[in-house]
This record gives sequence, C-alpha cells and structure tokens, in this order.
Amino acid sequence: MMAKARIQRPDGTTILIDGNPQEVAELIGKLGGGGPSKTQGAKSSKNRGNKSKATLSDLLLILVEDGFFKKPKDLAAVKSALAERGNLSPVTTVAPALLRLVQRRYMRRLKQDKRWFYTG
Repeated sequence: MMAKARIQRPDGTTILIDGNPQEVAELIGKLGGGGPSKTQGAKSSKNRGNKSKATLSDLLLILVEDGFFKKPKDLAAVKSALAERGNLSPVTTVAPALLRLVQRRYMRRLKQDKRWFYTG
C-alpha cells in the first residue's frame, strides 16, 4: 500500500512524498510537518524536540505571535528584535522576508513619513 503526502511550506515550496505509510510518516516527522501556517505558526517553530534550524520567516512569525507587532515597528526595530533572539541577518535579508509575510497576509505594512512600518 502506497501513501502520499503533500506539504506546502511558508516560503511557497511544495514537497511531495510517496512511499509506504511508515516512510511517509518518518519524513513528515523529520520535516516538522511542513512549517508554520497561520494557525499553528509558533507551535512548530517553538518545538524544542525539532533539531532543524528555524528560518527567518519562522522567527518573524514567532515575533508576530508574541505580540511584538501589536504597535507598528520599523525595519530597524525588527532587525534589533531578531538580533536579541540570536539572528544576525542583514537588513537586505530581513526586508524581503517581511515583504513576503505581508504578501501572504500574515502581517501588514503602513507608510508613514516616507518610511514603512510593519504590524501584526
């Protein structure tokens, strides 16, 4: 009996798995269930048993769920919050990641005084 699984990642990639039920279950466990969705964002990212490294999008979603974006934050504030959590990504990497989350409607951005601010 063959089993199939389709996992849609937050970055837009799709993973297709074919195999027997045991192999599929094992691979899904290793992949962490395919990453966070709007409803389970922090659950899979904060899973301490998961040995995989959290992506920048995962870390930004954790900030959203922790309430960091309740008030609008500029790019510098987001970068410093990530640095406090141990992620030293440059602004040129953080800005596109934020824009992807805005496009996927995980967050919004507002323009004030010629600067963009991000909110949850």
